[in-house]
Amino acid sequence: MKKLHIAIVGGSLAGLFAGIMLQQAGHDVRIYERSRSGLAGRGAGLVGQSDLLHILRLIGCEHVARVGVIAKERIYLNHDGSIAQTLNMPQTQISWDVLFETVASRIAPETYFLGRDVVDVLDGGSGAELTFGDGTRETADLVIGADGLGSVVRGAVNLKDNQNCYSGYVAWRGLIPETSVPAAAALLLDRFAFHVRPGVHALGYLVPGSKGEMSRGSRRYNWVWYRKVPPSELAGTFTDLDQRTHPFSLPRGGLSNDRLEAFRADARQMLPPQFALAVEAEPSPSIQGIFDYEAPRMIGRSIVLIGDAAFVARPHTAMGVSKAAGDIMALSNCLASAIDLPTALQRFEADRIVVGREIVAYGRQLGASAI
Repeated sequence: MKKLHIAIVGGSLAGLFAGIMLQQAGHDVRIYERSRSGLAGRGAGLVGQSDLLHILRLIGCEHVARVGVIAKERIYLNHDGSIAQTLNMPQTQISWDVLFETVASRIAPETYFLGRDVVDVLDGGSGAELTFGDGTRETADLVIGADGLGSVVRGAVNLKDNQNCYSGYVAWRGLIPETSVPAAAALLLDRFAFHVRPGVHALGYLVPGSKGEMSRGSRRYNWVWYRKVPPSELAGTFTDLDQRTHPFSLPRGGLSNDRLEAFRADARQMLPPQFALAVEAEPSPSIQGIFDYEAPRMIGRSIVLIGDAAFVARPHTAMGVSKAAGDIMALSNCLASAIDLPTALQRFEADRIVVGREIVAYGRQLGASAI
C-alpha cells in the first residue's frame, strides 16, 4: 500500500500513540487537538497493562513504565475505619503526567497542532474532509478518530448510534500531595484501599508526583468516590460556578463552597474516617460522569475510530489506555500488511470490534457490583 496522508483528530495518548506508530511506518501524519493549552497535567495514575507496555516498547518509551508507585497490598475498610480484609496483591500505578509528556516528546513537533477543533468530518471513497471551527478545511487519505468520549468523528461513521449512555453514577475525584494526607489517615498510604458496601464505593492509592517523583513525601494520593446521580440531576451536577454546564464532567475549580462543604459532610457520614480525611484535604475535587458506548461500526470508507471514540468502558476496568494501545497496534499492522486501505480497515474492524464489546461488557459487570 502507498504511504498515506493521515489526519488524527485528538491529541491525547490514543492520538499520540497512533501518530508515532504511523510516522515510524513512513506515513504523513498530522494530529489535531482541540485544547489550546495542551493536555499535560490532566491525569493521575494508571495501571500498566500488557498492550500499553507493548506499545511503549515499540515506540522506544518502555522506561516510562518504571516510573510508578507500588501498592504492596489491597485493603478493604469497614465503615468505622477498621480493616475488614487484606489481600496480597502488589500493583504498580504509573504516572499519567510522565507517560503523556514522555510519549509527546516522541512525536514530530511540527505535526502536532493545538487549538484545532474539528467540527465536522465528511467520509468519502477516496479520502475524507475535515472542517475546523474557524471554517478552514483539510482533506486526508485517512482520518483517525481519537477524540474520546465527546468524539465528533464518531458521528461520521455511525450516523444514528453515536451517543454515550449514562450509567446512573459519577466519580468524584481528588489528587492531593502525599504530605496533605493527615496522620490519622496514614493507613491509606503504600496500599490500594477500598470501601465497598451497598450504594457506596470508594478507593484510593498513591501515584508518582507530577514530574515522576517516587520518593516518600513527594508522591500524590489519588482518591475516587463513586456516587449515584439521577439522570435528571446530571446537568446540575456538571454546572460550574459560572453557570456553564459541561457535557461529561465538572473540572477542578467548578464547585461552589456550599457544594464542596455538603460533599465533605457526606464523606464524614458515609465513608471510613481515613477516606473522609483524604476527601477533606482536596480543595478542588472534580466530577467525572460514567458512561458506556459501543460503536456499531469502527470504520467508514476513509475513517477509523480508536480508543474511547469507538468504545467507552467504565474506569473500573482500568483498561482505557491499554484498549487504545491495542487498537493502534492492530491498525498499524493492518495498514502495513494489506494491499489497499479498504482491506486494511475491514481487517482492523474484524479484529478489534469484538475486543471493544467485551471490554464494555466487562465494565458494566464491574459497575453493577460496584455501586
